[in-house]
Amino acid sequence: MLAFLLVAAVSAGTTAALTYREARNAVLQTAQDTAVNSFREHVETTAFALPVLGGDDLDELLRDIARKGKPHPWVVFAEYGSVRASSGENPVSTVITPELRRAARSPHGSFERVVKDGVPYLTIAMPMVFKASPDSELPSGLVLYAVMRMTDEQVNVDALLIAGRDGALPGLAVSLIPGLIAARSVLRPVRKLREAALHMGSGRLDTRIPVRGSDELADLAHTFNKSAGQLERSVRELREAEERARRFASDVSHELRTPLAGMLAVTEVLDEDADGLDADTARAVRLVSAETGKLAVLVEDLMEISRFDARAAELNADEVDVAEAIRKTLNHRHWTDDRIRTELPDGIRARLDPRRFDVVIANLVGNALRHGGAPVTVRLRTEPRSPGPHVLIADVVDSGPGIRPEALPHIFDRFYKADAARTRSAGSGLGLAITMENVKLHGGTIYAGNRPGGGAVFAVEIPLHAEGEGAGG
Repeated sequence: MLAFLLVAAVSAGTTAALTYREARNAVLQTAQDTAVNSFREHVETTAFALPVLGGDDLDELLRDIARKGKPHPWVVFAEYGSVRASSGENPVSTVITPELRRAARSPHGSFERVVKDGVPYLTIAMPMVFKASPDSELPSGLVLYAVMRMTDEQVNVDALLIAGRDGALPGLAVSLIPGLIAARSVLRPVRKLREAALHMGSGRLDTRIPVRGSDELADLAHTFNKSAGQLERSVRELREAEERARRFASDVSHELRTPLAGMLAVTEVLDEDADGLDADTARAVRLVSAETGKLAVLVEDLMEISRFDARAAELNADEVDVAEAIRKTLNHRHWTDDRIRTELPDGIRARLDPRRFDVVIANLVGNALRHGGAPVTVRLRTEPRSPGPHVLIADVVDSGPGIRPEALPHIFDRFYKADAARTRSAGSGLGLAITMENVKLHGGTIYAGNRPGGGAVFAVEIPLHAEGEGAGG
């Protein structure tokens, strides 16, 4: 739009300037030619007695020439040696320039446009000559000057300037109409394309753009619609595949749960009788019992993940003493020896789901004991957030080698195991993924990192909404 206006402005300005220049030259040229030709004719037909001695006769001759001035009255001056005379009050003109006096030596005369005190003048110099022969002229020493005001021409020129300006501005304003039409024809499809892209970004993959015409924008709209259709099909296929995968995991977990319950009961009986069996049989029984237990844990984890994927997981929150809840988690799993260190200030209360919070702490501490190194420190505190409420922060810090930097972005992925950084895991690889889902269900976040001195750090942040949320820390 700016480029269109710039072209329109340059075009209108150039047209107005050229028109003004030509009209101005025409006005001034007409007045100038009329005055010069008329003055030359009168000078050539007027007889002067030489030598010129001045006096009333010379003044009368000058006034006679001045009365015949065209196209406007003249003031005529005469210079002959030291003699100065004029048809006006002053014998010498202040408008005649030294340059014109030097140019007056030419037998054909000269003229000049001069502006004096803001008033334009035309000054004409015409020397008196003798014809010594048909081909030669001799100067007499007498030079006549005509000074004519050009105020009428200046008024006409000013009127031309105003007319040019007044004509260019409406023309520029009128040029806005095709400019707006052109901009609208270009920008409207672009705006529709932007809106369609925003809709697709928000998940509305069925968005399409109406295709009109056969220009480049129409080709762009057609390409966008084609790409959007392919993307919609791809996303639909991916969602269907993901849904089938979730349904498969859920169905398998449910189908395995019943036979696993029976297998666990059998393995418990076998474990009790293993001491009475021979060594090889006892070792096989204990191996089957251990692997059955791992399989049962895996099935439970898969069912829990399926509930999160199906948005069926519910939060049964209650106001609890957070430090006491962590102590119960550690006591139930017999993590009360010197491998565990705690920094659990009393008085911190928050609305939590006790069962899910228990899973979070148990998974983090168990993961630190299996894959990190003792001692493992569990810390509890609160911190303010601006804006927003205080947050509850639970840190689990181990003394192991830490997490490899390339493994950090994937540490909460399902079935991911950072084997090269830690001892090989016997778990399912779902524990940290389930931990993250439980933290998200509380409206919180979980972070993983390494301490500068070594060891992995897992930090859980959950917003506090209960009374007394600022206590402790």
